[in-house]
Parts: sequence; structure tokens; C-alpha cells
Amino acid sequence: MAEKIYQSFTDFYPFYLSQHKNKTCRRLHFMGSLFMLILLMLSIFTQHWLYLFYVPIAGYGFAWVGHFFYEKNKPATFSYPIYSLIGDWVMFKDILLGKVEL
Repeated sequence: MAEKIYQSFTDFYPFYLSQHKNKTCRRLHFMGSLFMLILLMLSIFTQHWLYLFYVPIAGYGFAWVGHFFYEKNKPATFSYPIYSLIGDWVMFKDILLGKVEL
């Protein structure tokens, strides 16, 4: 079965959300994104640039644990890396705004 090709993020985002139905997966995504922001700020404010090494580990590590162990699906990052990255931050914002349940 051929995978759908999304032409816009607007079309992709409902699919992205459908891949994050499990609350634990969403929570892990949120935690990973939050830790990424903390690491970025720590790196900038302390000028310890080694923290930047841990940014993708925090982001992808938490998210992939959520997908492999709780959601039990393949992360959208593998098929749609740019849209998926945008989706992570839009979902993070939507969780903060109460549009997506945590």
C-alpha cells in the first residue's frame, strides 16, 4: 500500500495527530520538547555549548520511546522529517493552549 504524499503542513497535521492518540506518547513528546528548550536556554545562558549535543537526543529520544513502546507505530519523522518537526512544535503549542489534551 502506497504511503500518502502530503503537499502541505495543513493536510499533514491531522495525520500527525492521528499518530499521537496515546496520552503517554503525547506526554513524552511534550517532555522531550520542553527539555530541548531547557537545554537550548542552558547552552545560551551558560555558554556551555556541549548541551547542544543533547538537544536532539532529548527531542527524539522521548518521542521515539513514546512511539515504539506506547503508540506502537513508526514515527512520522521517518517519512516526513520537516512536517514532523513542525508538527512537534505545533502540538507542543496546542498542548499549552489546551487544544490537544495532555
